[in-house]
Amino acid sequence: MKTVLTYALFIAFVVMAGLLSGLTNMPGEWYSTLEKPFFNPPSWVFGPVWTILYVLIGIAGARIWQLSPRSAAMQVWFAQFALNMLWSPTFFGMQSPALGLFVIFPLLASVLVFIAKARRIDPLSSWLFVPYAAWVGFATLLNATLFLMN
Repeated sequence: MKTVLTYALFIAFVVMAGLLSGLTNMPGEWYSTLEKPFFNPPSWVFGPVWTILYVLIGIAGARIWQLSPRSAAMQVWFAQFALNMLWSPTFFGMQSPALGLFVIFPLLASVLVFIAKARRIDPLSSWLFVPYAAWVGFATLLNATLFLMN
C-alpha cells in the first residue's frame, strides 16, 4: 500500500503543479505576436505532451524516493522540478525569452544529470527521463530561437 501511495502522491503532485503553472502562465496575446520558427509546434501539442511527461517525471521520482530518498539523484530530481516550475513564469509570466534561457539551460542540465545519477540506482527511472530530456532539449532550441528572432 505504501508503494501505491508514494506513486499516487508523486504523480498527483507533479501533474497538479504543472497544471497550476501552465494555467497561471498562459502564453496569451504577447506570445501570439512573437515571430516563430517553422518548427514551432501548434499550441494544442503542449498540453498532452506535458501531461505525459509529468506522469513520467512523477513515476521516476517515486521510484528513486522509494529506493534512495537521500541520494544525489533525488536531490537533482527536486532541483529539476523546481527549475521546471520556474520556466513558465519567467518566459510567459515575465514575457522574457532571455530569462527563459537562464532557466531552461540549467533545467536541461539537471534533467541530464538526473538521468546519469538515477541510472546507478534504478535504470528504469533513468529511461523514464529520456523523453523529458528530448522535449526539454527541443524546448531549449525553441526558446533560444524565439529569443534570437524577437
